[in-house]
Amino acid sequence: MIKKISFLFLFLFSLNAFASYILIPMDAESQKEHLKAYGITYWVLEKQQKVKWLLNYRGGSFLLPDTAETQKECQIRGVSYEVLSDSKTEQILLDISSPSKNMDAVVLEKAPKIAVYTPKGNLPWDDAVTMVLTYAEIPYTTVYDEEVLSDQLILYDWLHLHHEDFTGQYGKFYRAYRSAPWYIKEKRKAEELAAKLGYNKVSEQKLAVAKKIRDYVIGGGFMFAMCSATDSFDIALSAEGVDICEPMFDGDPSEPGYQSKIDYSKTFAFTDFVLERSPMVYEFSSIDMTTKRKVKKETDYFSLMDYSAKWDPIPTMLCQNHTSLVKGFMGQTTSFARDQIKSNVLVMGENKSNGEARYIHGIKGKGFFTFFGGHDPEDYQHRVGDAPTELALHPKSPGYRLILNNVLFPAAKKKKQKT
Repeated sequence: MIKKISFLFLFLFSLNAFASYILIPMDAESQKEHLKAYGITYWVLEKQQKVKWLLNYRGGSFLLPDTAETQKECQIRGVSYEVLSDSKTEQILLDISSPSKNMDAVVLEKAPKIAVYTPKGNLPWDDAVTMVLTYAEIPYTTVYDEEVLSDQLILYDWLHLHHEDFTGQYGKFYRAYRSAPWYIKEKRKAEELAAKLGYNKVSEQKLAVAKKIRDYVIGGGFMFAMCSATDSFDIALSAEGVDICEPMFDGDPSEPGYQSKIDYSKTFAFTDFVLERSPMVYEFSSIDMTTKRKVKKETDYFSLMDYSAKWDPIPTMLCQNHTSLVKGFMGQTTSFARDQIKSNVLVMGENKSNGEARYIHGIKGKGFFTFFGGHDPEDYQHRVGDAPTELALHPKSPGYRLILNNVLFPAAKKKKQKT
């Protein structure tokens, strides 16, 4: 009888100790495939299973329900994982919940539907976000002006703006590429699309698109933008009703004294900026720090801010990483002048010695936006025609991790009705 009781006790103890959770560690030492780890997390969410994002615990690790299928998927994708018992999991969560620890466990509830605003036919390696989504195996849908103007954004939880020029100045590529076949072709295509959609100018059409995106965010959407899509978006909104384009862009002169007519109250992030009037200068405004930077490539890094996980979970989520120092990289819009960022916008990454912000976040209406300066976190000075980045060579990229933090961010909030 005693032997039977002892056996039953051991059996019950073994059941309690049996693994029921998978921990995907995200610290520098334990994880081989940081970027693909986000894809595993998204894949689990797609199966209607909840995930805990362990903020500031081992680089922002993920806690998943343990299934043979999930373990197999981790093995296939090369993602490092640890199998935990119930008791071990409880101890970790108890430790995280301690008021003395700057950690928290945020529940991710559903896989966000992702849209990427990009021209039809653009190759995936033209844009860092589409590259990393593809590498992490996170599905997305491409949309462009026709879909945006027909109110299809309401179908999506998260929207990325490919490095677009919303001012109608064709990226300010005029000086260097005005005779290039690709520039002539893209300008013609843009003019044809504007006419098809009922607009006299590309700038008018792009403004209409920017306003639809603005309304999407105000209604509860999540918007992420990089490179020139950041400042050109705000510039377009601020110049509503004002012609800031020179004749080579829209066929007629710009409006006299247009700088004095800029309305900064209409922007998301920037204020008090001065527009670059010359079409021969590859720059939109004083927002961008590219030509004002005095930083050598070897020392070009920016620091991520440290937030309270329990009191400031949103910026904490967006800054999860295995390092607080991120390698800098260039773009048409590389970084943002610190003194031209609105006071209600959070600077999450900065190069303080150079007075520039690299990574900012804000709230607009019921929604959120994040602007990330630069073109490609693993291509320091990306140029037109450069070879695509091979993300398999950068599976632990902290810069690309910041992008994927934003992709998962909407999963931590209940879906809101977008109007």
